[in-house]
Amino acid sequence: MSGGKQDAQDGPEFEDRVRALLAGDAADIRPSPVPYPEIRRRGLRERRRRLGVTGMALAALAALPVGAYAVAGGGGGGGEAAGPARPEPSVRTSTRPAPSATAAGPARPATEGQLRDGVTYEQAAAGLGRCIAYNKAHRVAGDPSYRDLGTAADYRIVLAMKATGDTNSPGDGFSVVAVRAKPTPARLICTDKDGAAQGLNTGIGDPFGDSLVAVVPDLNAGKLYQQSFLDKGHWKLPYRWGFIGACRASVGKVTVTYGGSTREAVLDHGWFVATGTLDRQVTVAPRVRGYDHAGKLVYDSDQDASYEKTLP
Repeated sequence: MSGGKQDAQDGPEFEDRVRALLAGDAADIRPSPVPYPEIRRRGLRERRRRLGVTGMALAALAALPVGAYAVAGGGGGGGEAAGPARPEPSVRTSTRPAPSATAAGPARPATEGQLRDGVTYEQAAAGLGRCIAYNKAHRVAGDPSYRDLGTAADYRIVLAMKATGDTNSPGDGFSVVAVRAKPTPARLICTDKDGAAQGLNTGIGDPFGDSLVAVVPDLNAGKLYQQSFLDKGHWKLPYRWGFIGACRASVGKVTVTYGGSTREAVLDHGWFVATGTLDRQVTVAPRVRGYDHAGKLVYDSDQDASYEKTLP
């Protein structure tokens, strides 16, 4: 196209003719209605073009249906009709990280089964904290035997269970057993009743001492598996019992037999923990047996001269 012809089309006379044509036909022009969804789609396409990945994400979000629908499953039979799914109020998202349950408290046990009788980790951790505070509050000035027990965060909870009251210590509560490796090995057995520490037993130092044995039943485990000697023959039943002790890495299995029932203990960072329920009176202490990883018996409390085999 020549330059002169192009200039003529762009001149004032050409523009006047176009205006006249548009004015004469204005009454006959009826623009086609553009539905809102089409306008929306075009707008989204333009966003995608301009914003790239971010625009694509927005388009996908805008295209979602108002409600999600459940699909009735199963073959045959009359299930409930499918309908809009309602969001669960307990499932919420947050931009803040969830707090760690052990951020300022003791480590959890190796298995959830070590928390018995409905005692939660939070309850056990709070009970442990009260026990340590109890120890500090009852310190006798100048007592050379006093040992600072540190803080709850130094420990690992290895057992928590119901504590049955007896004549010597009325009222039920729960017992917490916790251990630490550093700075000095320690083991705590504490009873919590009505939100207060009612008794504390501690063991400080290497549980094996100078012994080379593979398994060592805790010297004070009786606080977990027997009631007061004042109630001998008249224990409250059923009775939740527990047993703890130390075991070396060479041990692969520990069993505890009590009241005619044998329980396999949980091995937890150098400790073994067993629990059960008595439904009858007993006079014989729990029997502990340890096995190496090949299944060979390496310890039997019946053969241990230092182990008390009968109850007081």
